[in-house]
Amino acid sequence: MKLKDYIRLGWDQLQRRKVVTALCTVGIAIGSASIMVALGFGESIQHYSQKQMSFYLKTDEITITDQNNDPNSPPKLTTSKLELIRTFPHVKSVASFQDLGQFNFTVDDGKQSYLHLIATELSALEDFDSKFGQGGATNQDNHIVLNYGATLGVMDSKTIETRNKLMQQNPTKEQAETYRQMGAIPYPLYQKQLLLKANNFEEQTGGNSGTSLAEPREVTLRVTGVLKKPDGLPDSMLQGNKTAYVSPQTGQKILEALNKSAQNGRVQYSEVKVKIDNSVNVKQVDEWIKKLQLNTQTNLYQEDRMKGEFVIVRLLLTGVGLFVLFVASISIVVAMTMSTHQRRRQIGIMKVLGANLKQIRNMFIVESSLLGMLGGLVGIMLSYWVIWGINLIIIRFGSNSGEPAEILFISFWILPVGMFFAVMTGVLSGLYPAIKASRTDALTAIKRE
Repeated sequence: MKLKDYIRLGWDQLQRRKVVTALCTVGIAIGSASIMVALGFGESIQHYSQKQMSFYLKTDEITITDQNNDPNSPPKLTTSKLELIRTFPHVKSVASFQDLGQFNFTVDDGKQSYLHLIATELSALEDFDSKFGQGGATNQDNHIVLNYGATLGVMDSKTIETRNKLMQQNPTKEQAETYRQMGAIPYPLYQKQLLLKANNFEEQTGGNSGTSLAEPREVTLRVTGVLKKPDGLPDSMLQGNKTAYVSPQTGQKILEALNKSAQNGRVQYSEVKVKIDNSVNVKQVDEWIKKLQLNTQTNLYQEDRMKGEFVIVRLLLTGVGLFVLFVASISIVVAMTMSTHQRRRQIGIMKVLGANLKQIRNMFIVESSLLGMLGGLVGIMLSYWVIWGINLIIIRFGSNSGEPAEILFISFWILPVGMFFAVMTGVLSGLYPAIKASRTDALTAIKRE
């Protein structure tokens, strides 16, 4: 007998026993779909979590700090080293950050507030996951970029004074909440001119001469960009995070205006961040940077810990699928054994006509394989329906953050894995009935019928 003859006979038997075939197919389909959904769920969540960790935990970034406690010694973190790091493979962007301190500012219409000023390459802000809600980065001097928190709580001096007095008079819980909400009201600062003055400025002395330096003058900057509000955070949580960014050239001019510029023209970086194209390459680039005698920090341990947890979740879900397949295999064994009992006369006649043991076994194994393949095909469709339904729920009840809500998917490599488990379940479940059928005595089977 040829393979097509086995397939024809097996398919004919499956069509004859439609109810049993349907029940076995459903069992295999549920089991194989459980495995495919488990693998797809694990891969999707890991992919989504890596993306979220890269955004929130910055697992694709390396932070470089200069822990030099001696102010007289030259800094280890120099401009030449930064230029060298920019040439490293897998490095997408490098941004230096120089802390300029806290400043009070006054808007051109008299409103007041404060901010924390940092000098950095403004063009690199978007490379480090900062998105502009208004305007953008420019290379011109005397321009400033604000984060969303810096636009909150901008009020006139009289309102600020009145609110502070009321806050000191033991207000009720409702009044205190109202005063706090006043600090979370956004104010349009885009394209406004800000008059900056250092907060808590102390006079400096000129060396050993004892002569005090002139009082620093105020600095006027124009707001050319406002960063987008972070997703999922209310204004009340952002009102304390008031940060602004200027270019390194503007930052140096501000330090000179405040008589705080470094001696010998040295630039003291607070930190430097390096953006890597993929978190997989962070460890290699980190080793290269350390060879420059620089201190680095990464969050790779967080990613490794999460990967270990996802492996456990994937194994648990796969175990559930294997258990369902095991239950389905029992139903196949029962169904094929009953089929063997019901087809004793057919088996006896085939043996009398010259069918050998191998042909009888192959007939039942092919039949159970077809049953497994049919269950695998239905399982593929079922797994896509399950993933589609879960994504539909996520889209309907998920957050409107602008990110794509459809996070679950099934890769193509998972489909043959699910089909393999389904077919193997059918084959292994059909071995015992096939062996039992091949050992059926022909004359006894014909006499009983």
